[in-house]
Amino acid sequence: MLKYIYQDLLSVVRFLPGGVVMGAIVSVTFFWVADKVQRRRGKKRIAMVPSVLFWTYFSVILIITFLSRESGTRQGMDLELFSTWGINERNNAYVVENVLLFIPYGFLSPCVFRALRRVCRCGVFGFLTSLGIELLQLVTQRGYFQIDDILTNGLGTIIGYFLFRFVTAIIRKRR
Repeated sequence: MLKYIYQDLLSVVRFLPGGVVMGAIVSVTFFWVADKVQRRRGKKRIAMVPSVLFWTYFSVILIITFLSRESGTRQGMDLELFSTWGINERNNAYVVENVLLFIPYGFLSPCVFRALRRVCRCGVFGFLTSLGIELLQLVTQRGYFQIDDILTNGLGTIIGYFLFRFVTAIIRKRR
């Protein structure tokens, strides 16, 4: 299984430059708009580094899950819960990769959006993002719509959120 995960990670590295460029463009736009809104409300400026990291990572997720595939190459739906796990090592690797893909998303989301600093909100945000990606894949036939993907991406988001809480607790203790 680790062999498949390693191969899949290497295959997506080629999408990083495009994701970084797209993320930089979205980040600058987001930062400019958010900064204007924050100043207008009399609040302090938002932190730019977490915003750039979040939007860059979000762009990489979109490229990997949606834009890296030809339209019409994958079609179908799998609405059976846990149908992916246990079939073979390749499918088990997909499950683990889906969890891993959304851990940084769950970590970075509450860094950028204060409203997502509660586990339920961050988890719902991850589930909705994953649902959106799955629906886009279904409509454009760039991926299979799978309930397991939504579940594992949501799990990755929640793991990332708890990692965020752990890191922020350590930072607070050091201060």
